[in-house]
Amino acid sequence: MSKSNKFLVGVIFLLLVALSLSLTDSGNFFTTKNGNAATETASVPRAVGDIYAQNPVARIAKECSPAVVNIDTETMVSRSPHPFANDPFFKEFFGNELDRWSRNVPMRGKGSGFIVDARGYILTNNHVAEGADKITVTMLDGRHFEATLVGRDPTFDLSVIQIKADNLPSLKLGDSDAAEIGEWVVAIGNPLGFENTVTAGVISGKNRTLQAADIDFQGFMQTDASINPGNSGGPLINLRGEVVGINTAIVPYAQGIGFAVPVNMAKQVMNDLIEHGEVKRGWLGVTLQTLTPGFAETYKIPTNEGAIISDISAGSPAEMSGFKRGDVIVSVDGKGVKSSQDVVLAIRNKLMDQDATVEFYRDGKKDKIVVKLGAIPGKDTKGRSSGAVPSSAPKQSIRIGATVSEITPELKTRYKLSSADGLVVVSVEDESIATELGLVEGDQILEVNRRRVASVQDYEKMLGRNPQTVVMLVQRNGQTLYFSYKK
Repeated sequence: MSKSNKFLVGVIFLLLVALSLSLTDSGNFFTTKNGNAATETASVPRAVGDIYAQNPVARIAKECSPAVVNIDTETMVSRSPHPFANDPFFKEFFGNELDRWSRNVPMRGKGSGFIVDARGYILTNNHVAEGADKITVTMLDGRHFEATLVGRDPTFDLSVIQIKADNLPSLKLGDSDAAEIGEWVVAIGNPLGFENTVTAGVISGKNRTLQAADIDFQGFMQTDASINPGNSGGPLINLRGEVVGINTAIVPYAQGIGFAVPVNMAKQVMNDLIEHGEVKRGWLGVTLQTLTPGFAETYKIPTNEGAIISDISAGSPAEMSGFKRGDVIVSVDGKGVKSSQDVVLAIRNKLMDQDATVEFYRDGKKDKIVVKLGAIPGKDTKGRSSGAVPSSAPKQSIRIGATVSEITPELKTRYKLSSADGLVVVSVEDESIATELGLVEGDQILEVNRRRVASVQDYEKMLGRNPQTVVMLVQRNGQTLYFSYKK
């Protein structure tokens, strides 16, 4: 072996010895202090992140869930064991004879709510507590309380109940007006009996109108945070831990479409219910829609912001003061309005018997009415006529993708129309002008482009050959609404 090779081998040997000594001094790189084989090959410390700092949903769930409660209701209802007890045919022959076999049985329901005050006040939906003979509240810590109904407001589907307890957590109410579309929100509730379920999503839209058998409200917040039966009355919470809405309704045949009452509206209702046991806010007595460009053009309204009066309640302050269907409200008490929700909030901020100065456009001219507001009435159930009378085939028109018909007794019965005025929609084609307008089967068309429609000829004349702008006044589910299309 040459001298150079011997020198190289020596250097390598010294390096190996030095490495061995360094590993020994560094604290047992390959073994633990007790001599067992180590599970890690390095002693580099690993930082552990704070899950509540990295994930705001987890923080909200931890901090807010104790104030969210499960609500169980029990209502005694009369039930007959006879399958035909309520059949009209049997009623005609046996009268109330079958009723003596009836007995009272409990009907149970579930919902959610949340504590808003250390005194035990809980905000929930009206349909959760309405008619209940017994209300039981269960908290996250397992405590159970019997609750009493403080008051309810069917108009906005809200109610307040109260429990008596100490050391109650509560949620902070935020500002729903400041909530932005696309903002992250968290829903907490008891869907389908699964207690304290947490879901997350965004605010998908604002000022939504929802019309159903038991709900007729303009101003809902829309969210894709999962809401299911049992979530009703639970809070919709922003990332600051503030309640911005009260979960109220879902579209059962859709995914990710839920609705919540804005908390700013709920604050007003809640304060009235706690103080008076009922809502004493002002009432104008109109159904409103947000102004659209098509309507503004057809009705010669020189603004794109406002609220259309699409229906007026009989005997309401609006009717008594001279408002008309088609008026466009642009300000209340000197404050401009951008949408129907602005008018609702402005009126609800006032008490009954107070005056409101309302500016509006009618036939392109601006006017002003000072109206004395009334008290919000109870909900009415409108009667529907029944019974069919044969008639000949009605005249029909197939225009703008909809088949509309003159109203016969058969059609009046089929679609449960309250009158034979105008025309009725019997079918709507997909991807048509009628679809863009929002028409559905059963709609009763009363006006087209500001003119009453009494026949198919009127309808076709008002539309023209190639309509560029269409505004229709339609009656649906007992209410009149405007629908507009602009090419």
